[in-house]
Amino acid sequence: MGQRIAVVARMKAKEGAVGELRELLLALIAPSRADEGCITYELHQAIDDSAVFVFYEIWESKDLLDRHLSTPHLQQFLSKVKDLLAGPPEITLFSKIS
Repeated sequence: MGQRIAVVARMKAKEGAVGELRELLLALIAPSRADEGCITYELHQAIDDSAVFVFYEIWESKDLLDRHLSTPHLQQFLSKVKDLLAGPPEITLFSKIS
């Protein structure tokens, strides 16, 4: 098994789309947590700007993260979410160093 991977995915809703984006993001949680290799899959909403959402995820390996990215539930989400975002999602992968 490869090294664990942490993911921070930040998205900002367009004006008027916060509620719809929030519902789509919440719908991802249960199926994503059930994906092989998922250790942590948490959704956060910014306190000072309710249009900003961040997923914090930990995966057992990059290969299992890649499998998650190709799942039907995530692909369906991606097809629906583009019109709700103020810009492209910012996705950063991390490796644990301490």
